[in-house]
Amino acid sequence: MIAVEECENGPEDAPARELTREAVRRGGREVPPLRLSLVTLGVADLARAAAFYEKLGLARKVREAGGVVFLEAGPVVLALYPRHELATDAGVVDGRHGQFGGVALACNRASRADVDATLIRAVAAGGRALRPAQATFWGGYSGYVADPDGYPWEIAHNPGFGLDEEGRLILPA
Repeated sequence: MIAVEECENGPEDAPARELTREAVRRGGREVPPLRLSLVTLGVADLARAAAFYEKLGLARKVREAGGVVFLEAGPVVLALYPRHELATDAGVVDGRHGQFGGVALACNRASRADVDATLIRAVAAGGRALRPAQATFWGGYSGYVADPDGYPWEIAHNPGFGLDEEGRLILPA
C-alpha cells in the first residue's frame, strides 16, 4: 500500500489516502514490478570517483548535468553525487565515511581469469583491494575491491549463473 499525502486541493484538505494495487488497476493502469534502473553512490570527491569508474570502462553520459555524474553500467545507470547532498536529499544523516553501510555492489564475470583481471584493473585505477579472489563455498570464485569512497565491489564468477551477450546476469529458473 502506498500512502498518498496529496489530493486535488492539496495535502492539507484531506487526510492521507491509501492506494492499493487494485485501486491503481481501476485507474486504468497496472503498476509494473520493481526494477533496479539506477544506483547512486554518495562520493566525497566527484571528479576522483568519475575518473575511477571511467578507468574501469564505464561511459560517462549527460556531461552537461552539473554536480552529478551518470555512467552507463549495462542495463543499470551508475550515478555519482556528493555524499552530503545525497544524504540531505534522502532525508537522512550522513554516516561515517568509509564505514560499511550494509551494501555491496557486484560485477559478475565469465571466468576466473576475468575476475582476476577486473580486480587488478580496479586497483590500478585507484581502488583498494579488500579480499583477494578465491574459491567460494557456493562453487564460484570471487574477490573484493573498494572504490575510492570505500564502496565494496564483489567481482565474481558464478558457474551457475550465465551471462548474456551484453554481460547481464541470467538467473536459473
